[in-house]
Amino acid sequence: MDGIHYVDVGEGSEGQPVSLFVHGVGTSSHLWRNVIAELRDERRCVAIDLPLHGGSAPRDDLSLPALAEAVEELCEHLGLSEVDLVANDTGGAVAQVFAVRHRERLRTLTLTNCDVHTNLPPEAFRSTVELAAKGELAALVAAVLDWPDLLADTALGAGYERIDDPAALVEAYLRPIFARPDGGRAFERLLTSLDAKDLVAIEPQLTVLTVPTLVVWGTGDVFFDVSWARWLRDTIPGVREIVEIEGGRLFFPDERADELVPHLRRFWAAQP
Repeated sequence: MDGIHYVDVGEGSEGQPVSLFVHGVGTSSHLWRNVIAELRDERRCVAIDLPLHGGSAPRDDLSLPALAEAVEELCEHLGLSEVDLVANDTGGAVAQVFAVRHRERLRTLTLTNCDVHTNLPPEAFRSTVELAAKGELAALVAAVLDWPDLLADTALGAGYERIDDPAALVEAYLRPIFARPDGGRAFERLLTSLDAKDLVAIEPQLTVLTVPTLVVWGTGDVFFDVSWARWLRDTIPGVREIVEIEGGRLFFPDERADELVPHLRRFWAAQP
């Protein structure tokens, strides 16, 4: 497959849907390692590295629709005809586009804190996107890659309640991007390619999306307020419930996986 890396572990029982996980900007499939560790003995778990992230190569088109098609390519490559899709951050925006384009692939959809409708980029991230638009972000990040504690206090720290090993996160998330030739420039291009118009454009399709959907939202997120979870509930008829993770930040699926997984199990088990 064209430059797409993914994690594929566990088997599950015959006929059981595959759990497919999608991360957001500046992270990778590594975000889902703790969720997968809890599920791998009972389910086949697949986690994509979106283009430019983790082990996946960059692409010319890094817009939301193009990223959604990368997920479709992986499904086609692996023959995944019915998946329980779980997404976070920008991956949640990708998942919304994927859901309206490839409804036939989905058994269920779970959205955690993510870009919704006009909230792209979120206000707390807007200055970072502006640096990317000026061509100033790549050099800035590259200069501090060897100072993981500094990154943990700034870029990554806002998404976590606590980071015990910032160096490990930098190596898993940022180094694979910025160690590539022109990876920094590609990252700037990615940030400026993500456009709220692509989410606004699919609102009519979301209003008729009946895929059983679970929304799990950390309430301590500075990027994605819980009001956006309610927007999803009020817009997507398939939403069954909103679960609030008290105090959870953007990357709670990583650091509080033990709270997310029981809700996934319960939701999946309730579906025919």
